[in-house]
Amino acid sequence: MSELKILRERLGLSQTEVAVLCGYSPKTIYRWETGETTTRRAAIETLQRVLRERPSPPYVGSPRFRFIDLFAGIGGMRLGFESVGGECVFTSEWDEYAQRTYRANFGESHPIAGDIRQVPSELIPQHDVLLAGFPCQPFSIAGVSKKNALGRPHGFACETQGTLFFDVARIIKDHRPKAFLLENVKNLLSHDKGRTWTTIRNVLTEELGYYIDWRILDAKGFVPQHRERIYIAGFRDLTEFSFKDMEFPDPLRGPKLASILHPENGSEAPEDPFTDSKGKVSRKYVLTDGLWNYLRAYADKHRSMGNGFGFGLVGSGDTTRTLSARYYKDGSEILVKRGRGNPRRLTPRECARLMGFDGQGRAPFQITVSDTRAYKQFGNAVVVPVVEAVARHMVPCILGTNTRASQLVLALARAS
Repeated sequence: MSELKILRERLGLSQTEVAVLCGYSPKTIYRWETGETTTRRAAIETLQRVLRERPSPPYVGSPRFRFIDLFAGIGGMRLGFESVGGECVFTSEWDEYAQRTYRANFGESHPIAGDIRQVPSELIPQHDVLLAGFPCQPFSIAGVSKKNALGRPHGFACETQGTLFFDVARIIKDHRPKAFLLENVKNLLSHDKGRTWTTIRNVLTEELGYYIDWRILDAKGFVPQHRERIYIAGFRDLTEFSFKDMEFPDPLRGPKLASILHPENGSEAPEDPFTDSKGKVSRKYVLTDGLWNYLRAYADKHRSMGNGFGFGLVGSGDTTRTLSARYYKDGSEILVKRGRGNPRRLTPRECARLMGFDGQGRAPFQITVSDTRAYKQFGNAVVVPVVEAVARHMVPCILGTNTRASQLVLALARAS
């Protein structure tokens, strides 16, 4: 494999993206990679510079524990657990575009496995913590409605996605990690009249023997977005862990939309293609007259029928609805007011901020895919600050400093 291709794949870039970055044509990049012509040293040096300047994980020091990242998406769970000293030793994600974004931000310390169903447990490294945001479409309200309309099965009857939970269970059974964190939509608790959740809970506790606690967390205290997700924490040994003890910011006092929008006043450096040379949001994100008229007519129609369907129009002092993977279609759930004129969609950079991928003390997240792919990826992601908070709360139990046994030993030592 050529040096150029190795660098390109480590950065998660396509040949076209490398061509734009280095100032050559895509055909030239192709010929260099295939060895038809000799690669220009300037192109190699450009990619090496980009790789050097890519941000490192926020935690500095020797790893405190090892974790694996299943159904990794673009790495939101990984960012959360790296921030408390974890080292990722295995990644699985089957979407090639998500893999590209993941590589661009984390490099290639290890290969990214594709379909986890095809990965035998013995090929997965030993680890202390298992992370899995297993696919939620079979259990989400929108996913169930769509599958019902199409006459397709959902939940555990969905062969392609619903049964992936059992691959999580298989790996937990075979590796017996100290802890795990699973994430899904809150509808997981009520899906199929509660039978889906009963099955999951019984597998984790009765069959695998783990102690679990769960809670629906709203990201609104961390980011200006109402986004509820269920987090399920499990531990191999009995611990004092409880989500009830977790410090969580008041959702009513969380940040507002202005904190994630492009300021458009010259205080932020331009970022093509999201803003123009003056830092103004690109006109391509403003809704066309046709789309804006359609959305208003659609909302009026359902309002007259007593339904709640419609667009979400927000200003700088508001909190948004939940960003979804369908945002690329019309942006209707989060439309930003512009004063006069039609509203606009969020830019992918603003989505990165809304999901906490661009946080305080963290370098800007690398967005190396099209707007459509970026919207899907952020809409499917976790809110990073929420995962960071959960990770901080889990760490004492992961490191064995908060088990009931260790607390008893400490109490006896103090008494003597």
